[in-house]
Amino acid sequence: MEEGIKSRLILILAILTAIFFLTSVSSCMDSRRQRTSRYKEMSTRMGLEEKAEKFNSERAALSDKIKELEKNLGSQKGELEKTKEALSQQQLANRSLTEELEKVNKLKEALEENLKEALVSGASKRNK
Repeated sequence: MEEGIKSRLILILAILTAIFFLTSVSSCMDSRRQRTSRYKEMSTRMGLEEKAEKFNSERAALSDKIKELEKNLGSQKGELEKTKEALSQQQLANRSLTEELEKVNKLKEALEENLKEALVSGASKRNK
């Protein structure tokens, strides 16, 4: 009977050992899966952080460039206003010169008419 108890005890211990072995193998596999998923997550997170850092640096560079362009735009607006003012002054000068030229042309035409009349009257006095 003692032999039967020993064999049962050995059988129970063998079954328990198999259960513990399977449990430890299962635990190791779960641990490996978790470690793999953790590495993937860390890799993904690091990649996203690198992309975010790159994006932030590009954004800062673009922001600086925008500020520079706005500054240039302001100076160019000032230059445009000066150019417009100079153009309007030139247009006014052109108008006044055109008016003067028209007056001179009218005066010249009047003088030519007077000269023609004087020549005609002088020629008719000579012929008489």
